Amino acid sequence: MAVRKKRCVAMLLAGGQGSRLGVLTKYRAKPAVPFGGKYKIIDFPLSNCANSGIDTVGVLTQYQPLELNTYIGTGAPWDLDSSTGGAFVLPPYMKATSGEWYSGTANAIYQNMYFVDRYDPQLLLVLSGDHIYKMDYRRLIAFHEKNQADCTIAVMRVPMSEASRFGILNTDADLRVVEFDEKPAQPKNDLASMGIYVFTWQRLREFLIADDQDENSSHDFGKNVLPAMLNAGCRMFAYPFDGYWKDVGTAQSLWESNMELLEPDPAIALSDESWRIYARSANEPPHYIGPTAEVSSSLISEGCEVYGKVENSVLFSGVTVEAGALVKDSVVMSGTKVASGAQVQRSIIDENCRIREGALVGDGENLTVLGSDVQVEPEAKVKPGDWIAPKSVIAKGGE
Repeated sequence: MAVRKKRCVAMLLAGGQGSRLGVLTKYRAKPAVPFGGKYKIIDFPLSNCANSGIDTVGVLTQYQPLELNTYIGTGAPWDLDSSTGGAFVLPPYMKATSGEWYSGTANAIYQNMYFVDRYDPQLLLVLSGDHIYKMDYRRLIAFHEKNQADCTIAVMRVPMSEASRFGILNTDADLRVVEFDEKPAQPKNDLASMGIYVFTWQRLREFLIADDQDENSSHDFGKNVLPAMLNAGCRMFAYPFDGYWKDVGTAQSLWESNMELLEPDPAIALSDESWRIYARSANEPPHYIGPTAEVSSSLISEGCEVYGKVENSVLFSGVTVEAGALVKDSVVMSGTKVASGAQVQRSIIDENCRIREGALVGDGENLTVLGSDVQVEPEAKVKPGDWIAPKSVIAKGGE
């Protein structure tokens, strides 16, 4: 079937296992982790594409893809279901003679070159599905074209104490990249890659083919393809970004980012009409705050029923907090019920948990995490700092 030529196609890498999130990614890919009361992490890059006028997005899934694939569907919530483009889920697949998992970020794009070639784009935008941020990709693309670049990498300053976690770039006065170190033990500066790239497609295509033929390559952009392009003399530039960007790859960073939404002037405004973050709606009735409820500095999503006390917390759809219960400094995901007399403090509670009468979860000091479908029995205590696997039952007296 003939398709319309595109100036730019986006490829969103959404296959991450997210092992540092522990029990929260037991049954879901990291980009499918809930965030902010009604969103998932992947809503942010998908919304950025929609707001930036990029209407053709390939979503590359691999680990625990069911929830993510179902959630994306046809791409309608992000207006990515047009007849000339759309959101396309691209899992690994069996070819005529063989099949294989994506072995790295570059290999994931290589295995889907046919998809990109169908649209014959000038540019390929490569994104990660792991971060919370707002970015106008049109500015990034304009910067790339102005510099006649082969590759442009979005970058931002990070604390030197964290720089070894990132790809670190050294540039000249014109922001042309002269050196790229992937997660260096001794970083030379604090200019870090955000994992957001714009490539001139035909140039990248050559390097993807060469990388696939290299038996010693780990087929990764940061480790292999970007250094190869730099060594070959390609024009590579750094695009500075100074907005909010958060890698929510750990439970602690996920909790912190949710708590930042509760500040009087949050660093990332979800209510900004000029740059909406779209999501698939839970289609629940309006939330209800009962006559005995006390709610302060919290996000309460649709379908919630609150009769107890909620302080500085994020409640996803369909959460119930009974009279006499306390939820404080916590993230409580969809379908969870907190019974009368129970207390939840400084915790992340995954979906469909049951916190029974008088149970205690967390202590307000160390982050406690419950996986999905956990039952904490009446008067039981979950020790501060514990990570409880999905479908566990915590009996009275602890574990």
